[in-house]
Amino acid sequence: MLNDRICKKRDELNKSIETGQDYSIIYKISVELDVLIDEFYKSSEKDTKEEKLKIF
Repeated sequence: MLNDRICKKRDELNKSIETGQDYSIIYKISVELDVLIDEFYKSSEKDTKEEKLKIF
């Protein structure tokens, strides 16, 4: 599920920061997390639109 993927990626990012990984690695993980969050919001918007359409 998307939520699980977001949580795992966030944990990966936090660990990379805590362990002092190279900035390029931290940045790469951060971008990957951003993409997952974007997917989450897009799917949430789609669900909301579909719910509104059901009302009418």
